[in-house]
Amino acid sequence: MTVTTETPSRASSRIDAVANEYYDQLLRLHPEFATMLGLEGRESEYADYSPAGRAADAEAARQALDALEGLEPVDAVDAVTLDALRERLGLELEIHATGITELNNLASPAQSIRSIFDLMPTETVEQWQHVSTRLANLPEALGGYTTSLRTSRDAGQVPARRQVETVIGQCREYAAEDGYFEQLAQNASPAEGTLPAELQVDLTTNARIAAEAYGTFADVLETDLLPHAPDRDAVGREYYQLMSRYFLGATVDLEETYAWGIAELTRIIRQQQEVAQAVRPGASVAEAKEILNSDPERTLHGTDALRTWMQDLSDTALKALQDVHFDIPAPMDRIECMIAPTQEGGVYYTGPSDDFSRPGRMWWSVPAGEEDFTTWAETTTVYHEGVPGHHLQIATQTRLKDTLNNWRRNVSFTSGHAEGWALYAEQLMLELGFLSDPGDHLGMLDMQRMRAARVVFDLGVHLELDLPADWDAELMGAGAPGQTWDPELGYAFLSQHLDISPGQLNFEFIRYLGWPGQAPSYKIGQRLWEEIRAERQRREGEDFDLKAFHTEALAVGSVGLDTLRNALLG
Repeated sequence: MTVTTETPSRASSRIDAVANEYYDQLLRLHPEFATMLGLEGRESEYADYSPAGRAADAEAARQALDALEGLEPVDAVDAVTLDALRERLGLELEIHATGITELNNLASPAQSIRSIFDLMPTETVEQWQHVSTRLANLPEALGGYTTSLRTSRDAGQVPARRQVETVIGQCREYAAEDGYFEQLAQNASPAEGTLPAELQVDLTTNARIAAEAYGTFADVLETDLLPHAPDRDAVGREYYQLMSRYFLGATVDLEETYAWGIAELTRIIRQQQEVAQAVRPGASVAEAKEILNSDPERTLHGTDALRTWMQDLSDTALKALQDVHFDIPAPMDRIECMIAPTQEGGVYYTGPSDDFSRPGRMWWSVPAGEEDFTTWAETTTVYHEGVPGHHLQIATQTRLKDTLNNWRRNVSFTSGHAEGWALYAEQLMLELGFLSDPGDHLGMLDMQRMRAARVVFDLGVHLELDLPADWDAELMGAGAPGQTWDPELGYAFLSQHLDISPGQLNFEFIRYLGWPGQAPSYKIGQRLWEEIRAERQRREGEDFDLKAFHTEALAVGSVGLDTLRNALLG
């Protein structure tokens, strides 16, 4: 039975007013953000991706920081808001000052300008009109982004060749005659019937315009950017430290973290070897995986079966955890599992609309040609993306309208907090007995192994560090003591530790190279989350209540991990 609980309310403060004004300014500057939140009013518009638009973003951050000067928090919630705003907005300005325009294979405007259509409602004729008009406006958005890339190029800031070539390929797929946009127009079907003939013509025309814009953008990347793109993938220490701070909301010692990553990876591999014995005595990790992969009861065929399994597992976990290990009141007690309309690889979560009319969703982007899926390897992924992972985290802060200001609920986001929680959630599900099956346990360890390997890879390659003198090549695979990391060594290393398809491996490899500091934030974030919990448990002793800790921690929202530590430990 779902129990609906009232959220505590508090009076809005002057600091809340500054946060809310900044939130409103972001909505004005970024109509796609409103779409993500399910807000009506500017459904067909795009942000300004030109240098002028980026300058406007920076100015909004400066104004908010100036408005905070001299303000004192009135309560603990206010203290967190002040700390979080200063940390996040200050970093935004530091990143803006680098003059770098992001271009990578996953998290840059090259993808988000297209992917916003995945979140647009399409139930009514009016909503399809919004889709059509936004398609017509897409070329201007790409044009502004092109200007920013050229401006960065002229200042000597060009993405690595590998990223440019990959995005060119993605854009050509978007622009293909049977690509994303053509399929979008062909499959238009509002719930209330068919589209009016005139709107269908407009939609088809504007879809073609959008596709052609991506084709033009690919041409520009090839002629204007690629000749200037460096072959070197490593971003270097200064920029890496900045991005590490951005993704963690905390400053960590990079060399100590690199050494910890190696030790953590070693620990996980040893634990996998132990669990393999529970699959079959005497089995190696590889042999245990072969046994699990050959088990028909652990195999799904086709994306329909995958989606159904995801949904059933998510619903089962939610019901089991609800009111026992977590507070999960309505409307948080609903998650929707989807097969993504793209084939780029990866699994991700999108939060609910502000009023929960669009639920939180887990999306699986299945690479072309992949038809079989193993449940033992992916059970932990469902917990990571859904419950108790990202869904509880993001839906909680969306729901706390009477406690948190709009910026805290809808804007404040730190990868180390969010992804660290999701990895913590995987470990928690083992702790609570949901991964007691040896296969599911091995799958969880495989995911943890991947995240630990990414710490080693990301720091090693981007900082061009040396492998330590005690590097265990027999256990770790690629590399030799004293050897310096480079992408080729890194790829061989990832091949040893990421048990994923070749298509997924290539995608992940390029992702890490183009998004420095993000991939390690998962495992480092988990480390910091576990340290905070351990310290609270140490302080409270027998009075420590895990459910109460989770409720308090999630209610803080997705802030930087230093801010979270201050909020929970003082």
